[in-house]
Amino acid sequence: MSQRFIFSIAAAALTLGLAACGDQPQEMNSAGVKQDGAPYTGVGKSQYVQSGWSTGDKNSWEQQLKARAQYGQNDYTRMSK
Repeated sequence: MSQRFIFSIAAAALTLGLAACGDQPQEMNSAGVKQDGAPYTGVGKSQYVQSGWSTGDKNSWEQQLKARAQYGQNDYTRMSK
């Protein structure tokens, strides 16, 4: 009885050991990397689009970023009003 138990434990350990060898490599290669688009290309129709910005226009995008940094995130100009 104990010999049968030892054999079943050894068989289970062998099965688990061989199952671990079947793991597929998880390397990043050029086929699995998703390239993002430029941020000024937009996401399409959205209710959150700032007026004055046209989708795909890099110059318009940069102007909106400058305006946001100056008027929305600059505490000196925001608190002086």
